[in-house]
Amino acid sequence: MLGVRHVALRVKDLHRSLEFYTSVLKFRTEWHPDPKNVYLTSGSDSLALHQIDRAEELSLPSETTIGLDHFGFFVAKAEEVDEWAKELEERGVALVQKPKMHRDGARSLYFRDPDGNLIQILHHPAVS
Repeated sequence: MLGVRHVALRVKDLHRSLEFYTSVLKFRTEWHPDPKNVYLTSGSDSLALHQIDRAEELSLPSETTIGLDHFGFFVAKAEEVDEWAKELEERGVALVQKPKMHRDGARSLYFRDPDGNLIQILHHPAVS
């Protein structure tokens, strides 16, 4: 197994999310099969965005229910976490947690996408 290399997100506004993931996080569109679905790639990961309809939106679980807590993207060097922090803030993306060194030697930051999904940018020496 090669690890978790694909995440699929249900989003409220496909255009807004596509703009965020391509302009802010620099993903590229790999496949846009129809107006409600788009598949992006970072070159090593795959991210699918699926537009939900209004009925699905009303039935979404609250933030306190069981489910995805966050997902993350690895960077090669700890300094890149700080570079991302600067770029995100310059683009008006609020950081939930500014760059922080963890006890295991990892360094990371957290922010949210337009639908409120929590995203981590992480340098972890054992993996990066």
